[in-house]
Amino acid sequence: MFDRVVLGLDPGLTRCGWGVVAVVGPRMKHVAHGTIRTPRDAPTGDRLAIVADTVAEVIATHRPSQCALEQVLFNGNARTAMATGQAAGVVMLTASRAAVAVTSYSPSQVKSAVTGYGAADKAQMRSTVARVLGLDALPQTDAADALALAMCHATTDRHSAAVDAASAAAPAARTRARLDAAIAAATKRDAG
Repeated sequence: MFDRVVLGLDPGLTRCGWGVVAVVGPRMKHVAHGTIRTPRDAPTGDRLAIVADTVAEVIATHRPSQCALEQVLFNGNARTAMATGQAAGVVMLTASRAAVAVTSYSPSQVKSAVTGYGAADKAQMRSTVARVLGLDALPQTDAADALALAMCHATTDRHSAAVDAASAAAPAARTRARLDAAIAAATKRDAG
């Protein structure tokens, strides 16, 4: 059984990569991946519907509890940024409607989490994803990006949970130390 299942989504209107990773203790296991392709000559609304319907199918099939989404960054091409933003909005809405928590990551956050280097290139990312997940072949670029997002979230979420646990323990330890000191002072005062 898995501790949790994470869906990574690399949004795009022409190609939307998706990847599912299961977390088992400290390890990640590949579950599935693919690329949603939409016809360039179809109306935008129809293309967005294809993306939404396919993401809904992936969620229904693999039942992730968390979703990692790449942040949309404006790269100077307003038309591409708008289409990517629309696709990102649709996948975010689809995941939210399925009660799947969505977290966004910048490309450099993903690269740092997966390869340890925030400026890793596509080839480095694909080979690292394939190696860590034990894939026999390199995944297609959009699917590799989506798997990397899922891996990033699994790693980041695990570290966040450890930090949260340590942070929660620290006030309790301080409170216990203060209580012990007060008891010792009261005992000494009563004895004297």
